[in-house]
Amino acid sequence: MLEPIQADLSGKICVVTGASAGIGKAAAAQLARLGARVVMAVRDPDKGEAARRQILGATGRSAIELALVDLASQRSIRAFARELAQRLPRVDVLVNNAGIWANRRELGPDGIERTWATNVLGYFLVTALLRPLLEQAGRARVVNVASQLAGALDLADVEFARRPYQGRRAYAQSKQADRMLTWAQARRLAGTGVTANALHPGFVATEIFGKGGGLVGLGASLYAKLWARRPEQGADTVVYLAASPAAEGRSGLFWADRQERHCRFRGEEQEEALHALCERMTAGSRA
Repeated sequence: MLEPIQADLSGKICVVTGASAGIGKAAAAQLARLGARVVMAVRDPDKGEAARRQILGATGRSAIELALVDLASQRSIRAFARELAQRLPRVDVLVNNAGIWANRRELGPDGIERTWATNVLGYFLVTALLRPLLEQAGRARVVNVASQLAGALDLADVEFARRPYQGRRAYAQSKQADRMLTWAQARRLAGTGVTANALHPGFVATEIFGKGGGLVGLGASLYAKLWARRPEQGADTVVYLAASPAAEGRSGLFWADRQERHCRFRGEEQEEALHALCERMTAGSRA
């Protein structure tokens, strides 16, 4: 049993994407308990408001608010970033958590394969557009929720236009990319006071693996029931990286269970190629 995280986030502003359920909701609640002003970035306003009210009731904290964004839509992300720039003086913590697992290949609003658009370009563009607010904090933290289920990245076919599409491979590719983008972000943020880290939350049977996702069938459901972590457990390392004094100043690392872990996806050339690809894929839709 890990010790409770000892931190005082009074006066800090934390933005958490995918905060209406699962790990994101649990992280938002824990950050609120530590005293932070929490902005829950959600796609569904009704579901988001229900989650916000639950956190209000559970924590007794009032500084919990919603911001709407569809991470598959670059237009939506840009509107979200503009809204935050108008209502927030800074961002002390950005938790990139929102993600999907789709068993069928489909295109998002921008005509980009939805898993890649949400899980990778969403992380990339939100972080890029909120960078001025992060730097305004003086010392800020970017926390990217990745996974041990990572691999299969093909920079020549990230949308599975030529490869046979499999939900597991598309998800794993996106999580490899999230790690690699974190290392590229950490290099670019060096000297700004902003750190960037990635983490594996453990196997958490959240909604991402439910309807339309990867966890299907009686056997899988039984496995989840027996072995899956609760969302609160999955959020533990998220909150550790977002709040713990022990993580202050540490950047460009991969974490699990509050410990730095080896990441096999390292290599500046490939990381920079991925970063350049993401820049090209988000260059349009400026409205």
